[in-house]
Amino acid sequence: MKFTAEIDIMPHKALLDPQGKAVSNSMKNIGLPEISGVRIGKHVTLEVEATSREEAEEKVNEACRKLLVNQITENFQFEILETV
Repeated sequence: MKFTAEIDIMPHKALLDPQGKAVSNSMKNIGLPEISGVRIGKHVTLEVEATSREEAEEKVNEACRKLLVNQITENFQFEILETV
């Protein structure tokens, strides 16, 4: 079976997010002062060949922990979708 994983990677809330801070500070300059607290992360999409949804989740979790995410500074969450 083929699955698609939609992965969101974000900096830990306790860490400074310089990109997010710069965008937050710019909001008032473009007429949107009511927007603040911007945090910027990454979105990764990948395809997984697996025999079950559970196996696909295990593989994506392993890919995130071993390669895609710096667990010291980032956290992640993902959704597995069955590809038709």
